[in-house]
Amino acid sequence: MLVDAHAHLLPRDYPADAPECFPRMEPVDGSSARTLLFGAMRFTARDVFFDAERRIEEQDASGVDVEVLSPMPPLLKYDLPAGDGMSLARHVNEFTATLCATDPSRFKGLGMVPLQDPDAATAELKAVKDQGLHGVEIASNVLGKSIGHEQFLPFFQEVERLGLSVFVHAMPSPSERLPMAAMGTHVVGVEGAFAAGSMISGGTALACPDLRISFSHGAGGFPMVLPRAQYFWGGSWNEEPVDLTRAVMHDDGPSPLELARRFWYDSMVFDRRTIRYLIDLLGADRLLVGSDFPAMLREDPAARTLRGMDLPEADLAAITGENALRWLGIDTPA
Repeated sequence: MLVDAHAHLLPRDYPADAPECFPRMEPVDGSSARTLLFGAMRFTARDVFFDAERRIEEQDASGVDVEVLSPMPPLLKYDLPAGDGMSLARHVNEFTATLCATDPSRFKGLGMVPLQDPDAATAELKAVKDQGLHGVEIASNVLGKSIGHEQFLPFFQEVERLGLSVFVHAMPSPSERLPMAAMGTHVVGVEGAFAAGSMISGGTALACPDLRISFSHGAGGFPMVLPRAQYFWGGSWNEEPVDLTRAVMHDDGPSPLELARRFWYDSMVFDRRTIRYLIDLLGADRLLVGSDFPAMLREDPAARTLRGMDLPEADLAAITGENALRWLGIDTPA
């Protein structure tokens, strides 16, 4: 089984009476594609973004059995007024649930919530679950605050209580430290590291031990700095026994590595050497297949790099499918 745990959708249309700050989808002459207009954004969306039949055709062509569908990340626009953000989230969630219902064996949906209003987002989680969605996609920061900020702890506690899953997509934060040309490259590494690191250093990972959360693109640079966090906590190299004479921030709780091994990470890191590092550091049971499809093209066939790494059969089966189902809280089929 091959589960693509990082794939996106866009609604085909938005209500005619929607606020001006809503996205719009305009027809493209002579094409089944549509143009997404959202603030300054102009994006041509192929029909596979919103057409279930076309998505299944593309799955079959690339060897994918199941897609976990989350909103196209620009829809996670937390600078909208809270009420408009809620209206947009409900429209997108309804579309996602409807598309996934066309073939629940091929589509598993994630919704969205207006995290610019954490209380409203928390209250909306039950409605997300009642729609048959498996969880929510969130951005790595909310108006510049990383998701591990204490302000969002009640949200994650409710996610955990309801048995939902979270997918964290790296997104730019308000900053001029990197040029716009880096938004699709270096920002992913920086924001992924901030998001995952904040979940540990901010205490959310400890407070929510059963939270099922995954991070896009291997959580960016987070796995590279994790051994440093481990050294400051335990005073030793290479996960050797704790050396309290060297430790700076030791406590009696789980180590940073133990907490990081509760998360999941998609393996869309573009290089087998990076995947091997992630397996070695975090474990084969922590990785998922991801593609960013259809915003980006999948490998041809999907997971080609993973399949060419001579991984043990059990590890490959875990990464290509079983881990994604565990992250979603779905029983693995025989």
